[in-house]
Amino acid sequence: MMWRSFIYKATACSLAVSALSVTHHAKADPLGDPQRGRYLAVASDCVACHTAPHGQPFAGGLAMHTPLGIMYSTNITPSLSAGIGHYSLEDFKKAVRRGVRKDGANLYPAMPYTSYSYLTDQDIADLYVYFQKKVAPVDTKGPVTALPFPMNIRFSMAFWNMLFLNGKPYQSDPTKSAEWNRGAYLVEGATHCGTCHTPRGFLMQEDLAHPLSGASLGTWYAPNITPDEVSGIGSWSAQELTEYLHTGRLHDKAQAGGGMGEAVEHSFSHMSSDDLNAIGVYLHSLKPVSNPKEQTSSRFVQGSDVNPAIKLRGVVPIMDHNDDAASGASLFMGSCASCHGASAQGSKDGYYPSLWHNSVTGASRGDNLISTILYGVSRSVEGHQAFMPSFGGKSGDAVQLDDNQIAKLSNFVFKTYGRPGVQVTPQDVALIRKGGPASPLLLLARVGMAASAILALILCVVLFAIRRHKNRNVA
Repeated sequence: MMWRSFIYKATACSLAVSALSVTHHAKADPLGDPQRGRYLAVASDCVACHTAPHGQPFAGGLAMHTPLGIMYSTNITPSLSAGIGHYSLEDFKKAVRRGVRKDGANLYPAMPYTSYSYLTDQDIADLYVYFQKKVAPVDTKGPVTALPFPMNIRFSMAFWNMLFLNGKPYQSDPTKSAEWNRGAYLVEGATHCGTCHTPRGFLMQEDLAHPLSGASLGTWYAPNITPDEVSGIGSWSAQELTEYLHTGRLHDKAQAGGGMGEAVEHSFSHMSSDDLNAIGVYLHSLKPVSNPKEQTSSRFVQGSDVNPAIKLRGVVPIMDHNDDAASGASLFMGSCASCHGASAQGSKDGYYPSLWHNSVTGASRGDNLISTILYGVSRSVEGHQAFMPSFGGKSGDAVQLDDNQIAKLSNFVFKTYGRPGVQVTPQDVALIRKGGPASPLLLLARVGMAASAILALILCVVLFAIRRHKNRNVA
């Protein structure tokens, strides 16, 4: 899902002075300010979901693989025939905050309206004017989302919203600083961090008992970003967090890939330093959440430099694929060492990161290492591209590795340079290659509807029998 180089760099500096306001005491202007709206669209990362690979900005058509099936993003350009050109401000507000389209149909929460419900009236108006006046209309409709039954019944989302939609704009906490409030407004609202980093409950709702403690996205895993010193990012300074959000990398600690790489490229790297600092202030103030699998050592300090060639040379043929260790080592030496170094130390400037003291190889699960190998990394910040080719077996990949080879390579890297207790199987790779596990919610919904139909039928039979018995007694 790494694509698109977009056009926000030129506007970021000029818009920084008009960064998002946490509180707005004046009456909302229905005309709005398109400049602030542009900045808000960047902060909300609208382009990431509403632009298909090689497609027109905001024209929709992006296929999003979810546990319930494939959802396609919609056209949000001001096109009258294919987009939202016919939306009034009130229509727009209902869609953004409540997930309800102009025609009354419910949106699926793949569009993070549960977070956008926190946006103020003024920010909604600014965003509306930006999309209506400054975005080029594209008169092309993308594919239509068609989830399997019964998830294709959009009305069911009305009940989901009753349970899980906040629906109230952000209210400032007078006991906290202005910087903290701005950070809370951004994290909980515009930047919708919880959409990825908060685990989901059985009904696919955010588990608010463990906010921002890490969640599976099917392919990638969004890690714990609470201030826990071991499981989260409590060991990061405010400056380090700002640097990571702005550049997508923190030397000898972490690099942004997948959806986070896109968020850095299209959103965080274009936000003002004040807003990035405010995000850090808020995140560091939250309650730490510990991962039981990471209670003793942080994912940022695992592993050390080892040169597998020294161990193998003259002892075991490096291309002996009958031996698991040699096979993993040979895959590493043939596919990874040319960039990351023979000892996985990375390059001095950090462009090629070290594979030890690395959040991916130090994690307690293999999702992100598998996804990095399968899909590669590509993000561009201020004209500088970070790139790693993919090895997932697609045409054009640098090397085409199958599930078994990726499992062996992953296990070698974890054992040699990261958290040695992590084990990756070919089945794990196949599942992530497929897009992640399906949700049991679909099966449950079908079983529930079948059971309801059977109960309704039984009730009808009982009522019919009672009525027939009464009629006989009357006769």
